[in-house]
Amino acid sequence: QVQLVESGGGLVQAGGSLRLSCAASGRVFGSDAMGWYRQAPGKQRSLVAAFTTGGNTNYADSVKGRFTISRDNAKNTVYLQMNSLKPEDTAVYYCNLQSIYSPYPYWGQGTQVTVSS
Repeated sequence: QVQLVESGGGLVQAGGSLRLSCAASGRVFGSDAMGWYRQAPGKQRSLVAAFTTGGNTNYADSVKGRFTISRDNAKNTVYLQMNSLKPEDTAVYYCNLQSIYSPYPYWGQGTQVTVSS
């Protein structure tokens, strides 16, 4: 079993910055893919940024150059540094973990990010 605890969400003004953290506990492996997804009202959940099991990173086109995903394997924690935030970034952000040893992904509870104009 894996537990994901997110933190760092909040209200910021457009152009501001925010850093999200996701701490994983339980049966976590260095090979696990971890990343961030977001879901705005009326929209489907979509990828923001993620590490793959192969060590690559994937970013949504809309956040490239503004967001940076990083990982601290010693802490089993993944971060999302969000700069130059825009109102369209407003969403609930979810931490995700997919293990090669699990048939299904794990999700955090979500943390609200609101960007005001």
